[in-house]
Amino acid sequence: EKKEKKEKKEKKPIFYRSPMDPKQTSPVPRKDEMGMDYLPVYEDEANGNASTVKGLATVTIDPARQQLIGLRTAEVSRGTVGGAWRTVGTVAVDETRVRRVNVKFPGFVERVHVNYTGQKVRKGEPLFSLYSPDLLAAQEELLLAVRSRDAVGGEGGELADDRQTLVAAARRKLQLWDIPSSEIDRIIRTGEAVKSLTLYSPISGVVTKKDVVEGMPLEAGATPYEVVDLSTVWVLADVYESELRRVKEGMPASITFNAFPGRVFTGKVVFVEPLMDRDTRTVKVRLTFANPDGELRPGMFGEVKLQAAPREGLRIPVDAVIDSGTNKVAFVDIGDGKLQPREVQLGESDGAHVEVVSGLTEGEKVVSGANFLVDSESRLRASLADMAAAAEKAQIKGESAQVLPSTSSPQSPDATPSEHSEHPSHGGR
Repeated sequence: EKKEKKEKKEKKPIFYRSPMDPKQTSPVPRKDEMGMDYLPVYEDEANGNASTVKGLATVTIDPARQQLIGLRTAEVSRGTVGGAWRTVGTVAVDETRVRRVNVKFPGFVERVHVNYTGQKVRKGEPLFSLYSPDLLAAQEELLLAVRSRDAVGGEGGELADDRQTLVAAARRKLQLWDIPSSEIDRIIRTGEAVKSLTLYSPISGVVTKKDVVEGMPLEAGATPYEVVDLSTVWVLADVYESELRRVKEGMPASITFNAFPGRVFTGKVVFVEPLMDRDTRTVKVRLTFANPDGELRPGMFGEVKLQAAPREGLRIPVDAVIDSGTNKVAFVDIGDGKLQPREVQLGESDGAHVEVVSGLTEGEKVVSGANFLVDSESRLRASLADMAAAAEKAQIKGESAQVLPSTSSPQSPDATPSEHSEHPSHGGR
């Protein structure tokens, strides 16, 4: 302690600065307008304590003051990095589970069984009934071919084969019009053509489109219904360009929703879009999730967690890093209350810790609390160092300018009147 006090006494301030405005300096001790003493600035404080980060200087804070401002440190240690990261996702319809019910012949709607969008339907459930003269004519063709075949009886030969071919062709025509085989068998069994035909849902799901009312005409190719199977849904998530290298098809993922607190839905990545959005600099990643109870509705927002393979690496707390926009800095405790700014290169982050690629070594301690106060003090010290260097340069320049007149001749126009009064020629007068 005596040695430290002695060293402090031997130090000589190079200038003094105002405690309220660091830009106000003085070469001698003085007081400001409020009566506060100017603070002495020593040489080691003015030169920035040999900091390697431009605009920042090493800061010395005694332990008592560290405790007062809530300064905390964390050790640079090895741990798991690159495990998981989070993004935002939107529930969407699985496009592979969308079915549109279309008609392949013109007709008129006689009855509607499913009356509104959003209604749940099961596979094989009736949707609507359609009367069509073309369909009625096709049924008559089938019945005529069946009667012709039956008239031949057990006789063989080419005639029986031809009539059987006619039956198969008429049956095939109805099948291509999406008439169920059970309905065709019923027509053949009863021997009567039905006036209207009922169309059924091809899958179990939810009706997302209904463009039909009773009595309206339908042309061939019309799609009056659309049914979506929501037992499996997609989630479209945004992944930033810097994280794109970590995304792989088949990697596990999970999603949580505010609507279901405490619940986690699990799925996986099934597709990564090949194009990037130029405006947001993100890529859409498609994930698939099971939805047996229909709880996940298209349009819902959730927090997606993508799970990558973890690995070992150096890491520090996220709040130990100060991002200035152009570089990332951490303050290292080098002992004796000195906090040195250090530029660091960072890797992957899990939200709580971030990987350190370069700039720090294992076992060092970095400031993780009150580091913004330390950053402000460091910038202040660096600015004082620049001001001291500028003042010293200006002083040297001024001293050089004072030396120049003494080397001039007596007849120089810069000479003062007093100098001329001592000249011999003036004495003659």
